[in-house]
Amino acid sequence: MSDIDPNTAADFFALVLLVGAVLLAAALTRPAARAALAADAVRLSALVAAGATGGSLYFSEVANFQPCQLCWFQRIAMYPIAVIGVLATVRRDRAVLPYLGALAGIGGAVSLYHIYIQAYPERSSVCDASVPCSSRLVEGLGWMTIPQMAAVSFAVIITLTVLGTRVDRKASR
Repeated sequence: MSDIDPNTAADFFALVLLVGAVLLAAALTRPAARAALAADAVRLSALVAAGATGGSLYFSEVANFQPCQLCWFQRIAMYPIAVIGVLATVRRDRAVLPYLGALAGIGGAVSLYHIYIQAYPERSSVCDASVPCSSRLVEGLGWMTIPQMAAVSFAVIITLTVLGTRVDRKASR
């Protein structure tokens, strides 16, 4: 087991995500910052996905939380974003932006459904009784669950990929 309490780790992950999302929203209001974000969309998407991947691996491999079925689907969307994003950053390949955005969209939809299931556990038909999707293993900052953290990560990645793709389309005209 880890020396770091899972609730402390959840607080850290939630805080980093919220600060990043607020900074992203603030940057979107300034044209120069928007251009810089668009230029670094692949790298920043990879960074967010790598952080989310690290967080999910911490919770399962260090804190020993067994992922539920919906968590697995979110991982299936997030992990490739991290790998493809890092490889595309190294190769300076912006053509992957639509694919990263599509994966993030799928993962984000699963995250939103997972959040719904946590709010209304009686409406779930997907979950396994031994590892229920409705459980709230940790709550970062006292309220942010793991699926909510995933949803914020996916939303940030979607925003970056849309921004980067739009800039690329304008430049190719």
